[in-house]
Order: sequence, then C-alpha cells, then structure tokens
Amino acid sequence: MTDEAAGEPLVLVDRRPPVAVVALNRPKVRNALSFALMEALAAAFSDLDRDAEVRSIVLTGRGGVFAAGADIAELADAGPVDLILEDRLALWQRLRQTKRPIVAAVEGLALGGGMELAMLADLIVAGEGARFGQPEIRLGVMPGAGGTQLLTRAIGKWRAMEMVLTGRLASGRELYEAGLVTRVVPDGQALGEAERLAREVAAMAPVAAQLAKESVQAAFMSGLEEGLALERKNFYLLFATQDRQEGMRAFLEKRDARWQGR
Repeated sequence: MTDEAAGEPLVLVDRRPPVAVVALNRPKVRNALSFALMEALAAAFSDLDRDAEVRSIVLTGRGGVFAAGADIAELADAGPVDLILEDRLALWQRLRQTKRPIVAAVEGLALGGGMELAMLADLIVAGEGARFGQPEIRLGVMPGAGGTQLLTRAIGKWRAMEMVLTGRLASGRELYEAGLVTRVVPDGQALGEAERLAREVAAMAPVAAQLAKESVQAAFMSGLEEGLALERKNFYLLFATQDRQEGMRAFLEKRDARWQGR
C-alpha cells in the first residue's frame, strides 16, 4: 500500500533474518497513523508472522519520529456511527495478535496513537529525548486504541491520569524510570539497540518465545487465575517440542543449543 501523495510504500519491511525491521514511512507528516498505514502495518505483521526465518520484529518510524499520532484530517469530520460501522480500530486487535516478539525503537515523538502503537510492542527502546504523550484531551477526545488501559497498567493510575487528563508529554528517561520503557539510550541509537535486543530474543527457542510472550501478555491483560492457567498450559505444551529436548540436552552436554523452531 502506497502514500498517494508521495507514491511510496506506507510501511517499509527490511528482512534481516532472524529479525525484520518494519518502518512507518510517512515522514513528511511525522508518520501520522492514517487508516491506510494501519492496514499496511497489519498486513506486514501478518506476513512476517508466517515467515519461518523471522523470529522477532523491530518497529520504528522514518524521519527521526516514531509516530506523532492519528491522522486528524481523517477523523475531523467523522461521526460515531461512521467509526462504529467502519470499525477501523479493529486493526489494532490484528496487530496485538502478532505472535513474533516486537521491539519498538522510539526516537522523537510518540504521541496519541503513536504512543499506543509503541505500547503495543513487547519491548520499548527509547532515545533519551524521545517524547511520549496521550494529548487527545486537547482535541476534545481521549485515547481510543488502548491508551487508557495499557498506560495505567504500565505506570499506575495516578501517573496515567496526569498524562491522559492533561496531555502532558514525558521523556524516554522518565518513562524508563516509571517502568514503561525497557531500555533508554542516547538519541539516535534506539534503532541499533532495538535490533540488538531483537536479535537477542530471536536467538531463543522460537516456540518457547511465542508462548512466553502470550503468557506475559495474559498476566498484563487478565486476572491472576486466568494468567496462571495459561502459563501452566503453555509450559506443558513446550515439553512436546524438539527445541525443549535440544535445549536440555545442550545444557547437559555444555554446548550451545541449535534451535529448530519446532
């Protein structure tokens, strides 16, 4: 899918097995999240989920900006019935269903939907000067793609309330200290560090990584009993994999494991 104005792909995918780097590609509008871009991103993630050579994904934005938010030009004249009938936010659920671990590399701005997109990732690497925020309140609306739920779970009610109710921006360093950001690095180094982290994840047993991701997400999104039940089920399932046999054998034989992804 291309940007009609620029004639360029809205999303760039660079496969560097076992990692793929996915870049939002609307730098002239600070990677504003148009509906077309979100469709392209969902399609790219779905495609990478089916690529056996790709074991983790890095998500970034071109032009020194992650994503400055939703494309307001598309939303300015929308009514509630339009949004319900088109159900464009369902695209976010498709992204959340991605099985490969996702590492977000955030430089510059990650605002509104851009911050929600970063929080959709499993790990976030941010530049010191990156600025995160949920400023929707300043437009007379509120976060609608998970911001109120994910941010609250990550940094607590009172900090989340301040960001959502005032639209205040927070730095990568501040959100690292609050527990949202995984690693903070000097500006300009987020992508390189995110790729290193993604390769570290990709070096693990693929099936175990997928089920571990699912289990951690359950802890984050559901109740304790439900999460424990899923964790237990996934733990048992891994004992049916060749990688589990190889990993334990390699440990006993004091050598590196050779993962097969099955």
